[in-house]
Amino acid sequence: MNWTVRRAVPADAARIAEINIAGWRAAYRGLLPDAYLDGMRQETVRERWAARLRGDAEPSAMFVAVGKDSVPCAYAFVSAARQESDRHPVLPTGELCAIYADPRWRGTGAGFAVHQAALGHLAAHGFRHAVLWVLRGNLPARRFYEARGWSCDEVSADLDVGGEAVPEVRYSRPLQESRT
Repeated sequence: MNWTVRRAVPADAARIAEINIAGWRAAYRGLLPDAYLDGMRQETVRERWAARLRGDAEPSAMFVAVGKDSVPCAYAFVSAARQESDRHPVLPTGELCAIYADPRWRGTGAGFAVHQAALGHLAAHGFRHAVLWVLRGNLPARRFYEARGWSCDEVSADLDVGGEAVPEVRYSRPLQESRT
């Protein structure tokens, strides 16, 4: 499949919310509390993404991969590193904050397409290092990242999800200077 990647716009928020919820339920069942996953609501997630897209300011950006029908099938969101502790000591550091593909489109290259666009965006905005956080038990995602040059740097933290502590690990990688 050939994917077209573009910047997300507020009108994409409902579809991004659908991808987000379906992605969480498919990827995190058995890793997060079922009650939390089952309690995710389209309206709440849609409004959160719509607000983010309305307030999207550089260097933050969201990208969507669309097929022939122009419907988003995957998205990635990047920004400057959100936590001081995630910043490289000397290199400007960006963060891959979220990346999800609709489970029906996994393995088609949609996730790879938004991943590349997101990292390219960070590099074009002067970032030379990037981080992301992934659930320790999310082995498919970890393999995806490792196949794309990310390395687990063994920094860990617990994410509070529905009152449960869920272990996450940090991955990082260098970014290439943009050649625009």
